[in-house]
Amino acid sequence: MDLGERKLLWVERFMPVLRTLRAEFERTRPFSGLTIAIALHLEAKTAYLADTLRAGGAEVYLASSNPLSTQDDVARAVAARGVRVFARRGATQEEYEAYLEELVRARPHLLVDDGGDLVHLLHTRYPEIAASVIGGAEETTTGILRLRALARSGRLRFPMVLVNDTPTKHLFDNRYGTGQSVWDAFVRTTNLLVAGKTVVVHGYGWCGKGVAQRARGLGAEVVVTEVHPVRALEAHLEGFRVLPALEAAAIGDVFVTVTGNARVLGREHFARMKDGAFLMNAGHFDVEVAVSELREMAVRIDEDVRPNVDAYVLPDGRTLYLLGKGRLVNLVAGDGHPAEIMDLSFALQALSLLYLRERHAREGRLAPELLPVPPEVDEEVARRKLAALGIAIDHLTEDQRRYLEGEEA
Repeated sequence: MDLGERKLLWVERFMPVLRTLRAEFERTRPFSGLTIAIALHLEAKTAYLADTLRAGGAEVYLASSNPLSTQDDVARAVAARGVRVFARRGATQEEYEAYLEELVRARPHLLVDDGGDLVHLLHTRYPEIAASVIGGAEETTTGILRLRALARSGRLRFPMVLVNDTPTKHLFDNRYGTGQSVWDAFVRTTNLLVAGKTVVVHGYGWCGKGVAQRARGLGAEVVVTEVHPVRALEAHLEGFRVLPALEAAAIGDVFVTVTGNARVLGREHFARMKDGAFLMNAGHFDVEVAVSELREMAVRIDEDVRPNVDAYVLPDGRTLYLLGKGRLVNLVAGDGHPAEIMDLSFALQALSLLYLRERHAREGRLAPELLPVPPEVDEEVARRKLAALGIAIDHLTEDQRRYLEGEEA
């Protein structure tokens, strides 16, 4: 048995919710006759989601949502199970786009996107194929920002379920998943301590909260930068030092961008950083750390001083270390989120596709709109996870339910 298949079997052991859904899908085959396109970071948890949908009767096409996050052994293993795979680690930008086009040319009925590149491609280059899409589900904050822009301009062509915005996703995946996987990637890549370092977290959304909390748990002094006054106040009240990014640049040992925005760290920040500072991006696209500006400033670039670590030597002799080429550090330099976390997120993806499938069967062509994950779906995923953990909870009595609904004084 090769390594990729062993990775698949390992994550299956720790994804009980998706495992129970897979068993149900194998019995009911709800996606029979449908083609599903998936653009996600291609590692073992993603592969298990793809194989779960295949077990449900779908013809599944799978590509990566990032040129550097594919694990080639996993890609081979899931292809051997019958999923059509178009990805390789280290793909050029041209290859990356060509792989996404393979998914589009499959004329998918349903899709799962991560960051919005697949949806963008359908809307800009293949509108005639987009017209036949039943709907899809988006995994990330970045992708949802792009979807909202499409919807505001009236250009959205099919419904998309905003998986990232549902409580089970942003409370657990974004906070606990990103929080742990970022520091897992840093530690395994550098073999250095987090304790005693000053960590600067740029952005205090759900992902930033997780990164900051885990850094503090590992013994770091944590500084937060923010543009949103409410989130900045929240960070302050939770015990973090809040500073403007330029001030923080002079004191940080490790910088993590988690904003979903562009050029969070640029030339003016690099000019103030300590010798030996580390730069990591945990946002979806490689635009938060302005790598092109860092490259222009450097008099020498030593690539792979350790795997996934590039050293940028500046004119004054300082060296800044960039992890994962400025791409998603937890996937480029690590294995991504823990399997127990992705069990929740990918169960939501599978059930969101089932929701779209069932609505389409009842109602016909669905309106092109942005849809929340139905609350009952979110609660069902949480309920299944609790059951898998052996945790029992209380239930409202009929009197309590009536009281909360105002049916009696």
